[in-house]
Amino acid sequence: MKKYIGITLCLWIILLLTACGGTDASQKTDKEKGTNESSNADDLKEVSIMLDWYPNAVHSYIYAAKEKGFFEEEGIKVDIQFPTNTTDPLNLAAAGKVTLGLYYQPDVITARANENVPVKSVASIVRSPLNHVVFLDDSPIQSPKDLEGKKVGYPGIPLNEALLKTMVEHDGGDYSKVNKVDVGFELSPAVVSKRTDAVIGAYINHEVPVLENKGYDMRYFNPVDYGVPDYNELVLVTGDETWSDEKDAIQSFWKGAEKGYQFMKDNPDQALEILLNNQDESNFPLDKEVEQESLEVLLPKMEAKGVEFGSQDKKSWREVRDWMYQAGLIETKPNVNEMIVNMNK
Repeated sequence: MKKYIGITLCLWIILLLTACGGTDASQKTDKEKGTNESSNADDLKEVSIMLDWYPNAVHSYIYAAKEKGFFEEEGIKVDIQFPTNTTDPLNLAAAGKVTLGLYYQPDVITARANENVPVKSVASIVRSPLNHVVFLDDSPIQSPKDLEGKKVGYPGIPLNEALLKTMVEHDGGDYSKVNKVDVGFELSPAVVSKRTDAVIGAYINHEVPVLENKGYDMRYFNPVDYGVPDYNELVLVTGDETWSDEKDAIQSFWKGAEKGYQFMKDNPDQALEILLNNQDESNFPLDKEVEQESLEVLLPKMEAKGVEFGSQDKKSWREVRDWMYQAGLIETKPNVNEMIVNMNK
């Protein structure tokens, strides 16, 4: 009898301990869950991307993707960095110091052709030029030929000279009669003060809306309308070695970026708010109205009809490369297959 009483007491003690320990057990489960969540976060592959400049409308899809968790859905954690020097995104990507960088197609071709920098483009972000010849609306200038005898300000970059030369000559003008003035990056002050009659190097998604919001009516010429091939203003680059070593992570980044782009297209106002919440106010404060206008300019240039966001065309790259060679911007013609990867195929 004592044996059964002892067994019964033990059972009751076990039941009481279990009941009393119910809360502790659930807390332990929560802790375990927390540990699992932490380990899941630790399992995310880190991908770093360096922007071409401080956050602005063209980067909205990246911040939307990060805010909405699209990158995490693809198993990656994205570290967004800003450049200290203008060439950092290209050079640091080539050196493997960052996974990805945002930069300009002509510069990728130049780096590959003239210095054999091991960098390649993995996606097109802005499919056509944003750099236009810009001038006041009340100017008598009607076409690039009218720039003969006029002062055209530019930031001292050879690409701008090549663009201007092609445009003027395509329009039947004499490029030698154009008075080029190196104004550095003081492009907007130069044109509104009429120190120059026009400028090249100004962007229709930034300088133009900024000036128009200050009350200046502007007009501009698109280089593509005057003999310049339709080059990509902005591309996503990585180093050759990084592509070999981190291909899966880069493709995961791109899947998240595509979701961010679709969100930006479907919800531009929300995407813009996310961007504004992530702006660098101390270095590059954003004006909401300017960024709204910028996004309206950018969206049609980020995706062509029947072409997926990010896809790259070899024929287009050859045309841009050949134009740059003829313009004397590059010394050799690098193989397009070494300069680009098409992640959409």
